[in-house]
Amino acid sequence: DVQLQASGGGLVQAGGSQRLSCAASGFTVDDHPIGWFRQAPGKEREGISCIGARDDGIYYADSMKGRFTISRDNAKNTVYLQMNSLKPEDTAIYYCAAAVGGSLYDTWGQGTQVTVSS
Repeated sequence: DVQLQASGGGLVQAGGSQRLSCAASGFTVDDHPIGWFRQAPGKEREGISCIGARDDGIYYADSMKGRFTISRDNAKNTVYLQMNSLKPEDTAIYYCAAAVGGSLYDTWGQGTQVTVSS
């Protein structure tokens, strides 16, 4: 089965850091684009960052540049999202997704809750 498992969420104080993990099974993360998204209560889902397959590059939403860093560990078949200088408005459920079957994100992790206290 093709699956993604997101983890690493929790409660963090404003100004703190958190690293989220997205572990893949059934496919190789280096072969497919992997993205991070988030959805806050009452808001639409928004894209954070994407890491392309192999050397296809890394992209960030403009509002996410500077505090968020995406990375990939091929040995662990895992993609990470390092989040620094967290703010209460970063509170959301964070999801990772992969474009496995084509150009669209067709495989989603279950989400991990990040809560930033002021």
